[in-house]
Amino acid sequence: MSPMHILLVEDNPSDRALTLRAFQKVGFVNEVVVVQDGAEALDYLFCTGEHAGRAPVNPALILLDLNLPKIGGLEVLRRLRADERTKGLMVVILTSSSEERDLKEGYEAGANSYVRKPVEFNEFATAVQTLGMYWMLINEPPPVT
Repeated sequence: MSPMHILLVEDNPSDRALTLRAFQKVGFVNEVVVVQDGAEALDYLFCTGEHAGRAPVNPALILLDLNLPKIGGLEVLRRLRADERTKGLMVVILTSSSEERDLKEGYEAGANSYVRKPVEFNEFATAVQTLGMYWMLINEPPPVT
């Protein structure tokens, strides 16, 4: 597992496929690991449950939906920020929610960015390309301690 991978936390099969297709369309070469709910995201990130045997290599970026089964996206984010091992991970909330409350709570919980999913595919592909370029190539992450 490359440290330059992305973790996509998305329960909606159409949105997962759309995101992966958008990455393919723009020629994104980094690995994208997909989990389908908040509990699986935490298992992946903390190497527990079905991901207990995984090498503890954190993703360079987490794309986190808010409306997830089992454990919601905001709670996932709060747990990441509360743990020394994951508090510095880059987390972009990628959601269809246009609720101001979600935006406010997302930043208060520690999101690095909040992006609303565009409805039209070409706009979505452009947004994914911009996210990938910025967070994987341009952004300078904090040093690993």
